[in-house]
Amino acid sequence: MVYGFSVEQLRVVVAPDRNHLGKLAAENVSRRIRETLEVQPNVRMIFAAAPSQDEFLSALCADGTIGWNRISAFHMDEYIGLSEGSPQLFGKYLEDHIFSKVSFKSVQEINSQTEDIEAECERYSRLLTEKPIDIVCMGIGENGHIAFNDPPVADFRDGKVVKVVELDKLCRMQQVNDGCFASIEDVPVRAITLTVPTLMAAGHLAIAVPGIRKAEAVRRSLSEKIDESCPATILRTHPDAILFLDRDSASKIRKP
Repeated sequence: MVYGFSVEQLRVVVAPDRNHLGKLAAENVSRRIRETLEVQPNVRMIFAAAPSQDEFLSALCADGTIGWNRISAFHMDEYIGLSEGSPQLFGKYLEDHIFSKVSFKSVQEINSQTEDIEAECERYSRLLTEKPIDIVCMGIGENGHIAFNDPPVADFRDGKVVKVVELDKLCRMQQVNDGCFASIEDVPVRAITLTVPTLMAAGHLAIAVPGIRKAEAVRRSLSEKIDESCPATILRTHPDAILFLDRDSASKIRKP
């Protein structure tokens, strides 16, 4: 059974399992794309890269109603320090799961291989701010992060569009839990991320968060005060955001 409710401005949809979650999130994003393309020539979208997005991206790619050739794609964060072609790079994940599967109008990726990381942040910031972002497809981390805005570095009033961050230990451990790295020592300590205001400025947020390991982060995001100690709490202030959960990730919240 699927049910829904709202917490402040954030709408929440709970599906029975992660496959159903992915399908519902994809149907929502597909509808938003079609509606946007009815009133403007192109859509600008940002995608998260994580195993939590697998089912959603698979369902989205299978949707034959989407005009991909009118969509410009961006990705929201990337490790610093991994060699080119590393399977853990978020750009590689998105290439494998969506960028190579459909024909976008354009794909703009963060280049973490450059020697001048600050210049890359400025370049990517210019690309992102050329026009408004219409849709962000994202998740929530085990420590409540959104993109790589972990609690120690998240800033709800950040003046930057894109920035370099030090990764929180819990965030790095999540990458091990996800099976992306063998040990926490293998996980990079720095990354490039879109900031909280950059994500929140998008027209629509579709947030896919499956799995039992996300249950505590979901509980905190929906019940704790809106504060950088749990960055995802800010999602409750967005005027057009939907959080998609499955039975496991919703297991610590009280059913309305």
